[in-house]
Amino acid sequence: MAAAVTSSTAKASTPAALAAIHARMKAVTGVARLPLRSGQWSGTAGSVLGQGTGSSIDFQDQRPYLPGDDPRHINWQAYARSGNYTMKLYRQEVTPRVDILFDASPSMFLTTQKATRSWELLYFCLESALRLGASTRVHMLDDESRDTPVDRLLAYDWPLKEKLTGVMLPSLIDRTPMRTGSLRILLSDLLSESPPDRVTNQLVTGKGRAVILVPFCQEESQPDWEGNIEFEECESTLRDKRRVEKDTMTRYHRAYATHFSLWREQCVRHGMGFARVPAEVEILAALRMEAVGSGCIDM
Repeated sequence: MAAAVTSSTAKASTPAALAAIHARMKAVTGVARLPLRSGQWSGTAGSVLGQGTGSSIDFQDQRPYLPGDDPRHINWQAYARSGNYTMKLYRQEVTPRVDILFDASPSMFLTTQKATRSWELLYFCLESALRLGASTRVHMLDDESRDTPVDRLLAYDWPLKEKLTGVMLPSLIDRTPMRTGSLRILLSDLLSESPPDRVTNQLVTGKGRAVILVPFCQEESQPDWEGNIEFEECESTLRDKRRVEKDTMTRYHRAYATHFSLWREQCVRHGMGFARVPAEVEILAALRMEAVGSGCIDM
C-alpha cells in the first residue's frame, strides 16, 4: 500500500527512546496483561493453569484410587464417609510458551506516533509475558524471520532496514519456528496484499492460539491527500507522483475498510483475538477500544 512521504521517524527507535518506552510498558503491565490466565496451556512446570492435573492448590476433581497413586493425595474425608479410596486431582500449573512475531517493515514506522506505538506493543507483550513467567521468544520479520534474543531487545539497539526486497508476510511466518501449543502474538499493521487466510491458518497450526495486534495511524486510515501528491511505497522506497481526486479517496477508504474487515472475519473464524490499536491515543485507552473486548488483552 502506498503512503505519502513523511519525515524520518528514527528518533522513536533510538536506544534512549526504546528504554523510555520499555519503562512505560512495565508500568502498563501492572494494569493490562496478555491473556495467559485464561484458557488451558501445555508446557513445563510453572505458574499458569495447564491442561492436565498436577500439584497446585487449585482443586479440580476426584477419581477412584489406583495402585501406584501418591497416597498424599487420597481424600481421607471421603474415605471416612464411604470406605472407598478416592484421589484428589489438582489443576496442573505450567509455564506457557509465547512466540511474539514483530513486523519490522518500514510501514510500521510510518510516523513518529506509529513507530512509538509499534515499539510500545512489542515491549508491552514482551514484559507481560516475562512478568507472567512465560517461556518467551521474539521473531523480527523484515526480509527474513530472525529469532531475536530477549537480551538484545533489552539492550535497545535495533537497526531497522529502510528498504525491503518484498518478501510477503505469509512467507516470513512460514519460516518462523513457532512452538507447539504456544500463544502466537503477531504485531503487524497488515498493510500487505497477502490474503488473510494464509496468515491465520499458519498462526493456529500446532495447537497454537493466536492474537493479532494492529498498530495504525491517522495518516493511513484518514489521509488528507488532495491534488498532486508524491507517494512513496514504504517497503521499497519507490516514488510515484499522482493526482488524487475525491473519487480516488472514496475508493481508498472503501478498500482500506474492506481489507481489515476480511482480516477480522478470518480471525473470528479461527477463534483468534484481533484488535486495531490507534497510535494517536494513550496506550491504555487505545487497548480498551478493541483489544480488551476481543480477548487480546486482559485488564
